[in-house]
Amino acid sequence: MLGLTGPRHRAGALLAGLALVTAGVAVQATATPAVAATPHRILFDDGHAEEAGNADWIISTSKPDPLAQDSSPSSETDWTGALSSWGVALQKTGNYSLKTATSALTYGGTSATDLSKFDTLVLPEPNTLFTTAEKTAIMTFVKNGGGLFMISDHTGSDRNNDGEDAVEILNDLMTDNSVDSTDPFGFSIDSLNIGSDYPSAVSDSTNPVLHGSFGTVTKSLIANGTTATLKPADNSAVKGLVYRTGYSGNTGAFFATSTFGSGRVAFWGDSSPVDDGTGQSGNTLYDGWNDSGATNAALALNATEWLSGASGSSGGGTGGGSGTCTAAQLLGNNGFESGSTTWTGTSGVITNSSSQSARTGSYYAWLDGYGKATTDTLAQTVTIPSGCTTAVLSFYLHVDTAETSTSTAYDTLKVQVLNSSGTVLGTLATYSNLNAASGYTQRSFSLASYAGQTVTLKFTGTEGSTLQTSFVLDDTALNVS
Repeated sequence: MLGLTGPRHRAGALLAGLALVTAGVAVQATATPAVAATPHRILFDDGHAEEAGNADWIISTSKPDPLAQDSSPSSETDWTGALSSWGVALQKTGNYSLKTATSALTYGGTSATDLSKFDTLVLPEPNTLFTTAEKTAIMTFVKNGGGLFMISDHTGSDRNNDGEDAVEILNDLMTDNSVDSTDPFGFSIDSLNIGSDYPSAVSDSTNPVLHGSFGTVTKSLIANGTTATLKPADNSAVKGLVYRTGYSGNTGAFFATSTFGSGRVAFWGDSSPVDDGTGQSGNTLYDGWNDSGATNAALALNATEWLSGASGSSGGGTGGGSGTCTAAQLLGNNGFESGSTTWTGTSGVITNSSSQSARTGSYYAWLDGYGKATTDTLAQTVTIPSGCTTAVLSFYLHVDTAETSTSTAYDTLKVQVLNSSGTVLGTLATYSNLNAASGYTQRSFSLASYAGQTVTLKFTGTEGSTLQTSFVLDDTALNVS
């Protein structure tokens, strides 16, 4: 039942150990022929055994910043790693800022490699499973406008002998996460080991990945790799761009793209095409980057450009700010039914306690209600695509109080928008014990003025020293179009 007869006693700590996030604000850059005023930010993952065995899937041995190895690289050997050609080619344009992540992937944190600070994440044949928290971070990052580049390898390519290969790991990311496990990208990776092939690109002169500023893609390379099965019924945006010889349509896609929320996704079925044959001593590498029978460099670079939004093309999410908008609901775990995932704040705020009632489902967010001086917070980071003209934040609020005053606001709930420094960009509303009511009321606010920015939406409940006031939230949403 709604309503509280006495002060609240704090329930189990569903958010224990989580610090309030203040994610980086970033006015997203649009592509121009000249050097971008704000470089498109690319993060290469090296926290999941990407250097195990003969793998050397790094742009540089200097991490997180490859510029520490050579601040002005002119050739692939100026940086050390089998992906150095890729990194150097991007660096030389002056339009990209590159970093390497070596620890757990996060979204909405304060680390230098937190996903909120980047436009695109590259997963170059990961060989250890992503944790539950990492999968939430990755999927939320994409949903909120980030680009995701997934590079697989053939089934059985378990380089660190932990029982998992890239096929299983990337499929696990797509099928077992707290954001959307119902085939979110519209494809699954096949458990195959294809020995060799030169897959051909489809004919599409308007596609920015096949015909981007880095050149025209005609063929790619398989040197023990796999393909994907497309499922357009699950996501109509999925497209096969390069196909294994003899295949087309929904089977045998060696390179595919899709969208999710406001973000973009690319899949490549083999790591050999991005291997430039140079790297750390002791690794057996293969120069697929410069293979004369393929156009792998153009494919990798055009795809990076598209994922980051640097191409300014339509047909996907914003990535780095392409000026497009896909209608979507952007908040992760928006009904709180996944417990502590996605949101951050005070321990115990997200709860299924029977002392209050969820509007729908079992879980809700409960700020304050203790009858003593207390401050509770709840926050989530979100990127509002630059091309969206409508962005509406909504939530259902129930206020329950033991205060009797009809004129004095003793206890308050502020709804605010913050930037990366924790500075309040705007206060959307302030509620108090004077707003007490018997049920939930929907509240809505336009966030269209924050389009193109990554911001933190924060609820702060502040309670006085005696009588309790509970601020109960459920069924949040941020709908853009």
